[in-house]
This record gives sequence, structure tokens and C-alpha cells, in this order.
Amino acid sequence: MKTWARLLTDYYKNLQPPPKLPAGIDWLYPQQDAKVRATVRVFLDKFFSDSNKRRLFLGINPGRFGAGVTGVNFTAARQLTDDCGIDHPFPKGTELSAEFIYDMIRAYGGPQAFYSRYFIGSVCPLGFVKDGKNINYYDDKALLETVEPFIIESIETQLSFPVHRDTCFCIGGEKNFKYLSALNARFNWFDTIHPLPHPRFIMQYRRKQKEQFIQHYLQLLA
Repeated sequence: MKTWARLLTDYYKNLQPPPKLPAGIDWLYPQQDAKVRATVRVFLDKFFSDSNKRRLFLGINPGRFGAGVTGVNFTAARQLTDDCGIDHPFPKGTELSAEFIYDMIRAYGGPQAFYSRYFIGSVCPLGFVKDGKNINYYDDKALLETVEPFIIESIETQLSFPVHRDTCFCIGGEKNFKYLSALNARFNWFDTIHPLPHPRFIMQYRRKQKEQFIQHYLQLLA
């Protein structure tokens, strides 16, 4: 059986997104950059060099300052260095979602322990930019209609990996949960989908309750 590292390397290498998006919207596709591909390979070899079963976290889609830079979901350059111990060529930036996720991962027991049981993906594995800003797949009706077949194909590819289907953790609040739940009703991918509040929302508007949100995440993982 192929390792997760090999499966994920092939997955990112063979993504085939629709070439044309609605006017004014562009793909955010960091894996097209050789430096990103090399860094992602190091990350995967370090944490996913086995074929153990894992549960999925599915976020919305990558943003410009986390996975849009590093190619690793919810992992900005600073977390890649400080938490994952991986050298890379990117400026040492950070972003709020990555800060929360890695606070949660440290509370869980660290990246090695967390990634041995979970993979953080996205409903749409590539991101979008409009007018120089992030846009989510559900923010534009025409965009969603264009990318939905790509989303379905991408999720089903991930489910061909050694994945526990009893539970999926959906990061991103009501809209991401509602859309993923509707797809799940059509395709019966998971027994249960647990919605999780988006880390950026927590860090921007509920920072004083951050530890409570971390415990909420961890209680679902227990």
C-alpha cells in the first residue's frame, strides 16, 4: 500500500482544476511553484510516511498567507519552521488561522502526534483570489457552479486514501458545513460531520475564549 506521503504527492501533482473561472477570479495554486512542491514533500515525508488510517479535517479553501505560501493547509511559514521543524525558502510570516491550529496541535501533543491520526485538507484544495483578496468557493454562485465537479472529484480522491469515514471535522463555520453536508447527503461519504468554528473568526473576535475553543476541538478528537 502506498504511504500517505506518496498518495498526497500524487494528489497535488495531478490536480486538474477547471482552466476558466468567472471573470475577475483567479486560482491560488501554490503547488505550481517548485519551491512549494519541494517543501510540501519534506512536510509529507516527515509526518505522513505511513499508511495508517486517518480522519479528515476539511477547511474551506487555501488562503494567500498560509497554504497559499507554503502549500500546507493551515500552516504559515512561521509554523512550518517553529512547530514542524522544517526549513524552507519563504519569508517567516504567519497568519491567524495557522496560529490557532498550531496552538490546538500543541495542546493535542504536537505535530507528530496530531498528524499521525489526522490530515487537514480542504473542501476545495486550491484557493481563489479576486481583486487581490481571498475569496471562498461559496462566495460567488458562478464560481461554485464552475468548481463543484472539481470539489467532488478532489474529496473522492482523498477518500480513496486510508481514511476513517465515521467522522469528518469541518472547519469554517456555517457556510462550509452546510455545503459539505449537502454533498455528503448526496454521496454518503461520512457517517457524521462535526462543524468547527473557523480559527480566523476565533482569533479575530473571540480571542479571549481561545482556550475554550481549543478544548472544544480537542474534546471532539478524544
